[in-house]
Amino acid sequence: MGRPTDWLLATAAGAVLAVMIQLNSLLAAHSSALFASWVAHGVGAAMALCLAAAASRLARFAGPRDVGDTQEPLPRLPTPFWAYLGGIPGAFTVVLAAIAVNGGLTLSATLALMLVGQTAFGMAADRFGWFGLARRPLGARELVGALALLAGSAFLLLGGRAP
Repeated sequence: MGRPTDWLLATAAGAVLAVMIQLNSLLAAHSSALFASWVAHGVGAAMALCLAAAASRLARFAGPRDVGDTQEPLPRLPTPFWAYLGGIPGAFTVVLAAIAVNGGLTLSATLALMLVGQTAFGMAADRFGWFGLARRPLGARELVGALALLAGSAFLLLGGRAP
Protein backbone atom coordinates (compact mmCIF):
# COMPACT_ATOMS: atom_id res chain seq x y z
CA MET A 1 0.00 0.00 0.00
CA GLY A 2 3.00 2.27 0.33
CA ARG A 3 4.25 4.59 3.01
CA PRO A 4 2.43 7.87 3.77
CA THR A 5 5.40 9.76 2.31
CA ASP A 6 4.90 7.83 -0.94
CA TRP A 7 1.29 9.08 -1.08
CA LEU A 8 2.45 12.64 -0.48
CA LEU A 9 5.17 12.41 -3.14
CA ALA A 10 2.76 10.93 -5.70
CA THR A 11 0.24 13.69 -5.00
CA ALA A 12 2.94 16.33 -5.33
CA ALA A 13 4.03 14.76 -8.64
CA GLY A 14 0.45 15.09 -9.89
CA ALA A 15 0.32 18.76 -8.94
CA VAL A 16 3.68 19.40 -10.61
CA LEU A 17 2.43 17.55 -13.72
CA ALA A 18 -0.58 19.90 -13.89
CA VAL A 19 1.71 22.94 -13.69
CA MET A 20 4.02 21.46 -16.34
CA ILE A 21 1.14 20.81 -18.74
CA GLN A 22 -0.26 24.31 -18.29
CA LEU A 23 3.13 25.97 -18.85
CA ASN A 24 3.92 23.74 -21.84
CA SER A 25 0.49 24.42 -23.33
CA LEU A 26 1.01 28.16 -22.95
CA LEU A 27 4.39 27.89 -24.68
CA ALA A 28 2.84 25.73 -27.42
CA ALA A 29 0.10 28.32 -27.96
CA HIS A 30 2.82 30.89 -28.71
CA SER A 31 5.00 28.55 -30.79
CA SER A 32 4.18 24.88 -31.47
CA ALA A 33 3.61 21.72 -29.46
CA LEU A 34 6.84 20.24 -30.80
CA PHE A 35 8.89 23.29 -29.82
CA ALA A 36 7.29 23.25 -26.36
CA SER A 37 8.33 19.62 -25.99
CA TRP A 38 11.93 20.43 -26.95
CA VAL A 39 12.07 23.29 -24.47
CA ALA A 40 10.47 21.24 -21.70
CA HIS A 41 12.92 18.40 -22.14
CA GLY A 42 15.91 20.71 -22.45
CA VAL A 43 14.98 22.56 -19.25
CA GLY A 44 14.20 19.21 -17.61
CA ALA A 45 17.64 17.84 -18.55
CA ALA A 46 19.34 20.94 -17.15
CA MET A 47 17.30 20.64 -13.94
CA ALA A 48 18.12 16.94 -13.65
CA LEU A 49 21.84 17.74 -13.93
CA CYS A 50 21.50 20.37 -11.21
CA LEU A 51 19.63 17.95 -8.95
CA ALA A 52 22.21 15.22 -9.57
CA ALA A 53 25.03 17.61 -8.70
CA ALA A 54 23.23 18.73 -5.54
CA ALA A 55 22.48 15.12 -4.52
CA SER A 56 26.12 14.20 -5.07
CA ARG A 57 27.26 17.03 -2.82
CA LEU A 58 24.68 16.21 -0.14
CA ALA A 59 25.67 12.53 -0.15
CA ARG A 60 29.21 13.49 0.87
CA PHE A 61 27.89 15.32 3.94
CA ALA A 62 25.20 12.80 4.91
CA GLY A 63 25.73 10.91 8.11
CA PRO A 64 24.94 7.25 8.75
CA ARG A 65 21.46 5.97 8.00
CA ASP A 66 18.82 6.30 10.69
CA VAL A 67 18.65 3.31 12.96
CA GLY A 68 14.85 3.28 12.59
CA ASP A 69 15.03 3.06 8.78
CA THR A 70 14.37 -0.61 8.09
CA GLN A 71 13.92 -0.29 4.34
CA GLU A 72 16.53 -2.45 2.64
CA PRO A 73 18.14 -1.11 -0.51
CA LEU A 74 17.04 -2.78 -3.73
CA PRO A 75 19.57 -5.20 -5.21
CA ARG A 76 21.42 -3.94 -8.28
CA LEU A 77 20.22 -5.76 -11.38
CA PRO A 78 21.35 -5.27 -14.96
CA THR A 79 19.29 -2.51 -16.58
CA PRO A 80 17.34 -3.64 -19.64
CA PHE A 81 17.95 -1.47 -22.71
CA TRP A 82 14.32 -0.39 -22.95
CA ALA A 83 14.49 1.23 -19.50
CA TYR A 84 16.45 4.08 -21.09
CA LEU A 85 13.60 4.92 -23.46
CA GLY A 86 11.37 6.70 -20.91
CA GLY A 87 11.90 10.04 -22.60
CA ILE A 88 9.97 8.87 -25.66
CA PRO A 89 6.56 8.66 -23.95
CA GLY A 90 7.52 11.80 -22.02
CA ALA A 91 7.91 13.71 -25.27
CA PHE A 92 4.56 12.42 -26.52
CA THR A 93 2.94 13.39 -23.22
CA VAL A 94 4.09 16.99 -23.55
CA VAL A 95 3.10 17.29 -27.22
CA LEU A 96 -0.28 15.56 -26.93
CA ALA A 97 -1.28 17.38 -23.74
CA ALA A 98 -0.36 20.76 -25.26
CA ILE A 99 -2.44 19.97 -28.34
CA ALA A 100 -5.41 18.86 -26.19
CA VAL A 101 -5.36 21.93 -23.94
CA ASN A 102 -4.95 24.31 -26.86
CA GLY A 103 -7.58 22.40 -28.83
CA GLY A 104 -10.43 23.22 -26.49
CA LEU A 105 -10.25 20.82 -23.55
CA THR A 106 -9.87 22.38 -20.14
CA LEU A 107 -6.71 21.62 -18.18
CA SER A 108 -8.72 19.58 -15.66
CA ALA A 109 -10.41 17.55 -18.41
CA THR A 110 -7.06 16.93 -20.11
CA LEU A 111 -5.56 15.75 -16.82
CA ALA A 112 -8.60 13.57 -16.09
CA LEU A 113 -8.33 11.84 -19.46
CA MET A 114 -4.58 11.45 -19.01
CA LEU A 115 -5.29 9.83 -15.65
CA VAL A 116 -7.79 7.47 -17.29
CA GLY A 117 -5.12 6.45 -19.82
CA GLN A 118 -2.46 6.08 -17.13
CA THR A 119 -4.75 4.01 -14.95
CA ALA A 120 -5.86 1.72 -17.77
CA PHE A 121 -2.28 1.14 -18.88
CA GLY A 122 -1.10 0.75 -15.27
CA MET A 123 -3.77 -1.84 -14.56
CA ALA A 124 -2.80 -3.80 -17.66
CA ALA A 125 0.90 -3.53 -16.77
CA ASP A 126 0.19 -4.81 -13.25
CA ARG A 127 -2.04 -7.61 -14.51
CA PHE A 128 0.34 -8.90 -17.18
CA GLY A 129 3.68 -8.00 -15.56
CA TRP A 130 4.85 -5.64 -18.31
CA PHE A 131 8.22 -3.90 -17.98
CA GLY A 132 9.44 -6.22 -15.25
CA LEU A 133 6.57 -5.58 -12.83
CA ALA A 134 5.33 -8.37 -10.61
CA ARG A 135 2.09 -9.81 -11.97
CA ARG A 136 -0.83 -8.77 -9.81
CA PRO A 137 -4.42 -9.85 -10.33
CA LEU A 138 -7.05 -7.13 -10.63
CA GLY A 139 -9.62 -7.25 -7.88
CA ALA A 140 -12.96 -5.61 -7.28
CA ARG A 141 -11.29 -2.66 -5.53
CA GLU A 142 -9.22 -1.80 -8.62
CA LEU A 143 -12.19 -2.17 -10.94
CA VAL A 144 -14.46 -0.03 -8.74
CA GLY A 145 -11.71 2.59 -8.53
CA ALA A 146 -11.35 2.62 -12.32
CA LEU A 147 -15.12 3.03 -12.73
CA ALA A 148 -15.14 5.88 -10.22
CA LEU A 149 -12.30 7.51 -12.14
CA LEU A 150 -14.24 7.16 -15.40
CA ALA A 151 -17.35 8.66 -13.80
CA GLY A 152 -15.38 11.57 -12.36
CA SER A 153 -13.75 12.20 -15.73
CA ALA A 154 -17.17 12.23 -17.39
CA PHE A 155 -18.36 14.84 -14.87
CA LEU A 156 -15.32 17.01 -15.64
CA LEU A 157 -15.83 16.67 -19.37
CA LEU A 158 -19.58 17.17 -19.45
CA GLY A 159 -20.27 19.05 -16.22
CA GLY A 160 -20.27 22.58 -17.61
CA ARG A 161 -22.51 21.91 -20.59
CA ALA A 162 -26.25 22.46 -20.74
CA PRO A 163 -28.33 19.46 -21.87
